[in-house]
Amino acid sequence: MAPTMFERYGGFVIVRKIVSEFYDRVLVSDRLQRFFVDTDMRLLIDHQTKFIASLMGGPAAYTDDVLRRVHQGLGITPDDFAETAALLRETLEDFGDTDYEEDAPVAAPHLPKAQVGGPEPQA
Repeated sequence: MAPTMFERYGGFVIVRKIVSEFYDRVLVSDRLQRFFVDTDMRLLIDHQTKFIASLMGGPAAYTDDVLRRVHQGLGITPDDFAETAALLRETLEDFGDTDYEEDAPVAAPHLPKAQVGGPEPQA
């Protein structure tokens, strides 16, 4: 069986570095930084490391209900969502992601936008 993206990257140590770098980019984004003004970034990065690891095929799981609850009322727009996805893709590329097509569910978050507060994707 082929290794998961989580395994290819080297597990939690590297995923944490990816997530930290991703949030460094988010925090300088004029569009996205407003979402994190009063956020404990250490706690968020710990949580997001587990979440991104799960999307990469690692341990842990998150339900749609949890994702909806934590993003409810934030006013996330389709443009916010698109910028977040682009920053994550750029971060993964900078960490050597050369399998973009295979890894697309992570590089452009595969969660329906309604789960993070944006509108449902159009069919």
